[in-house]
Amino acid sequence: MAGGNFMHRVVSYVVNELIVNSLANSPSFQRFAVRTSKRMEDISTMAAQKKQELAEQVKDLSKNFESFKNQ
Repeated sequence: MAGGNFMHRVVSYVVNELIVNSLANSPSFQRFAVRTSKRMEDISTMAAQKKQELAEQVKDLSKNFESFKNQ
């Protein structure tokens, strides 16, 4: 049983190394990775902006509600 586990780990390591090296040397994959990274960065920036806008809207609504409540 231990021998099977060892062989599985060796085969897994070799396949992993082949895949990693082939992807690392692939211009297509590199372009894909750069585009994906840029897109994720853009989405994060948009999410942060929307979060800030929403926080400001909630703050304004809270102020309006308090002023309406006090009338």
